[in-house]
Amino acid sequence: MLERTRGIVLHTVAYSDKMSIVQVYTERFGRVAYLLPLSQGRRSRMLRPLFRPFSFLEIDSERSAGQDIFRIKDVRQVEVWQHLHYDPVKNAVVLFLAEILSRLFREPESNPLFFDFLCRSIQLFDILEEGKANFHLWFLLRLSGFLGFLPNIDSYVENGFFDMQEGVFSASIPTHSHVLYPQEAAFFALLMRMNTQNMHRFRFSRDERRRILEHIMTYYRLHNAGFPEIRSLEIMHTLFE
Repeated sequence: MLERTRGIVLHTVAYSDKMSIVQVYTERFGRVAYLLPLSQGRRSRMLRPLFRPFSFLEIDSERSAGQDIFRIKDVRQVEVWQHLHYDPVKNAVVLFLAEILSRLFREPESNPLFFDFLCRSIQLFDILEEGKANFHLWFLLRLSGFLGFLPNIDSYVENGFFDMQEGVFSASIPTHSHVLYPQEAAFFALLMRMNTQNMHRFRFSRDERRRILEHIMTYYRLHNAGFPEIRSLEIMHTLFE
C-alpha cells in the first residue's frame, strides 16, 4: 500500500554496498526506517542530498504488514533550510540533537504533538541568530516534557537543591547522590524560564555551558534506562569555546 507522510530525518547508516537505511521521525507513523539506494544512477544521486539530519521531507513509500524497512517511491522537501546545514555552529548542533533523538525514539509510535514541536523548533533554529548558543539547552529541557520527566519548576526554592532522580527542587538535600547543589540547581531553574522569545538574553560562560549540558545528559540517563553515551557530545563541549 502506498502511504504518504511528512518526516524529519534523524540518522543514516550503511546497510549494504547498494543501500543505506535512513531513520526518519514521521508525522503519521513515528520512527520509520527507509531504504536509500547508493547506486550512481541519476535518481539516487538526486535523493541522497535530501536526507541530511533534520531535513523536512514528504515521503511516499510502499508499506506492507510485517515489514520493518520500507522502500521510498517518491520524496519532496517540505521546507528548504537556509542555514542549518551551512552554518558550522548550527550544523554541529543539528548532528548532536539528531543523534540524541535517534537514540531516544526507537518505536514506530506517532506523536503529533511532539512532531509539531520538533518541526517548529527546527524552523526557529534555522532563522535564529541571537541566542543560538542556547538553543540545544532549551530544546533538551523541553524535550524532557514529551518523555515524561520535565523538571518541576513549581517546586523551586531559592538556595535549594535539585533532586535529579525525582525531577523536583527541594529545600533539603536528598539522601541519594543524584543531586544538584544550589548554584547548579539555580541554573536549571533559570533554564526552565527560557523560551523562544527570551533565549538571546541568557548569558553563560564556556564552563557554565559545559556543566549545564553535562547535568542535562546525566538527567536523561537517570530517566532513560540504557541511554548511551552520545558520540557528538564532545563536539558540543568545544563548539562555543
